[in-house]
Amino acid sequence: MSNAKLLPLLKPDSQGVAPCCPPLTERPFTAEEAETAARMFKALGDPVRLRLFSAVASHEGGEACVCDISDVGVSQPTVSHHLKKLKEAGLLTSERRGTWVYYRVEPSVLAAMGQLLTMGPAAA
Repeated sequence: MSNAKLLPLLKPDSQGVAPCCPPLTERPFTAEEAETAARMFKALGDPVRLRLFSAVASHEGGEACVCDISDVGVSQPTVSHHLKKLKEAGLLTSERRGTWVYYRVEPSVLAAMGQLLTMGPAAA
């Protein structure tokens, strides 16, 4: 049993997707919003993690077997470590099927990340 804590990146609203934080240009972040966004960006701040996240996000069908994305220039245990960090940041979900683990980026996570980085009304 894992004791990993998932970050609350999304709080569904009436449209199904809400970012963890307002767009950067809308207003200053609260301490909680800044902590949540920083964890997400920290997880993506490593080149290997960013490559893995991109490999999963761009994989056909929206999910990827670890066997299909592990060729990122590091050992398999290191790949597992980085995938674990991405899961802990709430950026990936996983499902074990037999001996393989399949990873998925939920479309709502990508939408929330995009909304966070869009220009808000203050910048227009």
